Amino acid sequence: MPFNFPILLTWLRVALIPLVVGVFYLPDLWLNPFEKGLASTTVFIVAAVTDWFDGFLARRWNQTSSFGAFLDPVADKLMVAGALLVLVQLDRVNAVIAFVIIGREITISALREWMAQIGASKSVAVSSLGKIKTTAQMVAIPMLLYYDMLFGVDTKLLGSWLLLIAAVLTVWSMFYYLRKAWPLIKETTDRMG
Repeated sequence: MPFNFPILLTWLRVALIPLVVGVFYLPDLWLNPFEKGLASTTVFIVAAVTDWFDGFLARRWNQTSSFGAFLDPVADKLMVAGALLVLVQLDRVNAVIAFVIIGREITISALREWMAQIGASKSVAVSSLGKIKTTAQMVAIPMLLYYDMLFGVDTKLLGSWLLLIAAVLTVWSMFYYLRKAWPLIKETTDRMG
């Protein structure tokens, strides 16, 4: 397993996930509900920034690795899934929306693994549609963790709409990837009998 600063940032993101979720389980005597939302939002934003920063540094310093390419999306998916589960429990996100987003991540991860096994991983490379979906959900989630007015903006309402948009884009991008991969999957399964 290679170890460098970008991978350290990715491991830091993994370590921050329990804090995003765990802060809501602290006694109200330690942090009131507003402070819990603020703390969780802050930790989530720090983790999201490390997501951008570790990839940027790995490319800039030529420290990309297959382990880093594996760990980075796993950390992202764990962070999003953890935050969505706590938001469902807090009744800030509908369970169906959380299921759609998490289910898509599992489906596309499995698809990418399958495509890598048959040597066609480039056909399911990240698209601009996937990047827009990720941006929408990475802005929505901290708003829903914060769940209060911020500079006159109702983060409850805006976060809910952005997450709904992310869920729609999630389904759209899933079908986009599946449609691109289907001819290769069909060809491979036909050959295998």
